Amino acid sequence: MNKLFGMLCLICLSGLAVTGQAPAQKKNSRPVTKATEKKAAVRTALTPVYFYNFTKPEFLVSKVHIEHDEAGIGLIRFEKKKLEEEFTVPIELSEATVELLKEHWENLGFLESKENYQSKLEYPHLGTMGLMMEKDGAERKVEFNWTDNKDVKALTDEYKKIGYEYVWKFELDVARRNQPLESPRIVKELDILLKRGQISDPPHILPYLNELSGDERMPLIARNHILRLAKSIGKKVKKEEKDGEKNSN
Repeated sequence: MNKLFGMLCLICLSGLAVTGQAPAQKKNSRPVTKATEKKAAVRTALTPVYFYNFTKPEFLVSKVHIEHDEAGIGLIRFEKKKLEEEFTVPIELSEATVELLKEHWENLGFLESKENYQSKLEYPHLGTMGLMMEKDGAERKVEFNWTDNKDVKALTDEYKKIGYEYVWKFELDVARRNQPLESPRIVKELDILLKRGQISDPPHILPYLNELSGDERMPLIARNHILRLAKSIGKKVKKEEKDGEKNSN
C-alpha cells in the first residue's frame, strides 16, 4: 500500500518535481487575481540568506534543502528514497521560528567564524548536514555529520523540525486529493511528531489544522484526530499565556 501511495505521489505531483530545471508551473482551476500575482511577484523577488542541507541516500527522505530570507519566506526541496524525483514546496516560517533561528545564527557569528563545527567523532551513518549564509556580499558554507557546538546542534535541529512539518504537509495534501483513505495514517504521523517535539512552533499550524478538519474528502476518523490535535495545541497555548501572566504579576 505504501509503495502504491508513493507511486501516486510521483505520478500526481510530477509538476512539482525538480529535475535540474526550474519546476513547471502547476495548473490551477482557480482564477488568478491581482493579489495572487502580486504575492507571486514578491516571492520571486525574495533573496534567500540562510541555507540548510541534509543528505543521506539510505534514509526515507534522502535529501532536504531549505532556504529562506530574513522574514522566513523561502522554499524546501526534498527527495524521497527510490522515487528519484525532487519536490519543491514554498515555506513561510512563523515569527517565533525565525527569531529562534536568527538567535542561533547570530550566536555563531557564522560569516566571521572559522570553525568547521565537525566533532572529532565521525558519524557518517547519520547523514551529512550543511549550513550556508549569503549576506551583504559575503558567503560561507560548512558541512559536518556531527557537532559538539550547542548552537549548531540547536540550529540544525530546528531546521529538521521545519523539514518534518513541510514534508508531512506535502504528503497529506497529496493524500487528501488523490488517496483520502491514506490520510488517517498520515495524521497519526503528525501526532507522533508533536509528541516528540519535532514540529517547530506548533501553534502556527493551528489555522492549517482547522482548515483540514472541515475537509470532507478525508475520512471522519482523520478529521476527528486533527480536531483533537488542534485542541491539544490550543490548550498548551492558553496554559503558556496564563503562566506568562502569573510571572509578570
